[in-house]
Amino acid sequence: MMRRKSPAAARPRPARHGRHGRQGRSPVVRPPLPPLETRFDRFDLTVGTAAEFLRSAWEELRDVGFEVADMPAESDTEGIPRWLIDRKGHRVVLYRIPIERLSRLHRVDDLHRRVEIESCVFRAAAEYLGRDPWDLGPERFRF
Repeated sequence: MMRRKSPAAARPRPARHGRHGRQGRSPVVRPPLPPLETRFDRFDLTVGTAAEFLRSAWEELRDVGFEVADMPAESDTEGIPRWLIDRKGHRVVLYRIPIERLSRLHRVDDLHRRVEIESCVFRAAAEYLGRDPWDLGPERFRF
């Protein structure tokens, strides 16, 4: 006995289907997403670039470690500190949350946030060296 093909089976499959009807499916693994950039990453990058500039300009800062922490353990008589200077340990610790949240910026955008973070790095390094912050990069401000 000869089997007859049904009319539906005689029609060719649409072009979107492959050999097993799976060609049109999406891939299991999506294309790679761009890396997420968090506030901590931006803060850390800004501190790192400012610290590298200062280390290259001042030999006294070459062995100083610039670290980032979230919050100080306690406040002092002047309020919440923005950084900690440890001359014995040769390190400067910048506190991210007080710098980001307690700063009064006249314009809240990425540029002004970065300038505020860099100014804190310069002021902390100046305190470490016992100098004025404007003395740390005088050639940058001469026109």
